[in-house]
Amino acid sequence: MFLYFLIIRIAAFFGHAKARAMVRGQKATWSDARLQEKGAIWIHAASVGEFEQARPLIERLRREQPSRRIVLTFFSPSGYEMRKQYDKVDAVAYLPFATRRNARRFIEMLQPAMAIFVKYEFWPPYLKELKRRGIATYSISAIFRPTQRFFHWYGKASLGLLHCFTHIFVQDEASRALLEAHGVKDCSVAGDTRFDRVEQIMEAAPKNDDPRLTPIRQFIEGCERVIIAGSTWPKDEKLLMRYIEEHEDTKLLLVPHEIGWKRQHYIFNLFQGRLVRYSRAKQKSMMHMRVMVIDTMGLLSSVYRFGQVAYVGGGFGVGIHNTIEAAVYGVPVVFGPNYHHFREAQGLIDAGAARSITDYPSFEAAMDTALTDYQAIGAKAAEYVASEIGATDKIFEKIFS
Repeated sequence: MFLYFLIIRIAAFFGHAKARAMVRGQKATWSDARLQEKGAIWIHAASVGEFEQARPLIERLRREQPSRRIVLTFFSPSGYEMRKQYDKVDAVAYLPFATRRNARRFIEMLQPAMAIFVKYEFWPPYLKELKRRGIATYSISAIFRPTQRFFHWYGKASLGLLHCFTHIFVQDEASRALLEAHGVKDCSVAGDTRFDRVEQIMEAAPKNDDPRLTPIRQFIEGCERVIIAGSTWPKDEKLLMRYIEEHEDTKLLLVPHEIGWKRQHYIFNLFQGRLVRYSRAKQKSMMHMRVMVIDTMGLLSSVYRFGQVAYVGGGFGVGIHNTIEAAVYGVPVVFGPNYHHFREAQGLIDAGAARSITDYPSFEAAMDTALTDYQAIGAKAAEYVASEIGATDKIFEKIFS
C-alpha cells in the first residue's frame, strides 16, 4: 500500500493530471474548515459508481433527518470532480492516503458520529482507528466471493479487518453465508442500493414530451426495431455496425462511454453515411439515417425507454457497465462476456431477461430473439429490478431508526 501511494506521488511530481489532482486535493482536506465540525456522519465512496450506491441513503437521511451533518469523501479524482458540488451533503473532500498517521489525524479532525463505507472500501488504518475509538462503522452494498483475499490462508489479517465493522450489509445470501463461515457474524442481507438508485433516476428522467428528447423521437419515428447501445467501446461498436449493416429495418441509438473528439471521429468513420449526431440533428436530415450518436452527457438513462432492446458496453474490456439502468425500463439486455463479477448481470440472465454474447453470431442471435420477443423478455427485466428494490430502507432502518 505504501508503494502504491509513493507511485501516485511520483506520478504527480512528473505531471500526471489525475495523480496531481489527488495529491493537491488531499492536501486541501487538512485545511477544510467544514471538516472540523464534530459529529458528522462520514460516508466514503471510492469513485462515482460507489457514490451512486450511497446516494439513495444520503438523500433519505437528508430528507428525514435534516439536522444531521454529512461529510462525503472520495478516493478517486473522477469521483471528487464530478460530485464536489453535491448539495445533499455538508462537505465533499478527498480521503487522505491510508497511512496510520493520516488515519489518526483525519479521524481526530473529523470526530465522526459514525462512518459508512461503500462496497469494496476496506482501508486498514482507517478501520482500525475507528474501531480503537469505538466509532460505529458500517459497510453497505458489500459483496464477497471465495476468491477474495479475506478467505485464503494468506488473508487472515485482511479477514480480521472485517471485525472492525459494527455491521456489514451485504448484497446477497452467498456473501452472508461466506462471512459467517469465516467467523464474521455482524452481517445481514440488505441487497444493493443501486437498484433503488436506478428507480430514482427513472422517476427523475425527462418525460417523453421533453424538448431535449424531440430529436430522438423524430429519429426513431416509424421504426419498430430500435437498439439502444449504452456506454460502448470500439469492440462493441463493430458488432453493432455489422448488425445495422445487415438488418436494414433496424435503427441504433448509440451512447458511447466517452464522447471526446477522437472517439467521435472513430464512430463517424465506422458508421459513415448512416450517422447523425444528436447535437446537430434536424428532422429533414434524419430520414435515411440508421444511427444517432448521443454526443452530449446526461441522456443515457432517459434514452433506454425508446428501444426494444438495450446493449450495454464494456463486456469485452474490464467489465460491463450499468445493466440495471436499462433493465428498469423493461427492455431486454444484451452484453459482452466479462460480466461474472456483476451480480445483477447474472440475476438478469437467470431471470431470462438478458443474454451474454462472445462474438458476432451470438450477438446476432441474441438481438434477433430480443427484438422479436421484446415485450415478454422486457417484462422479466422489469420484474427482476422491482424484486431487488428496497436495500436503502433496510439499511436506514437498522442504522438510523
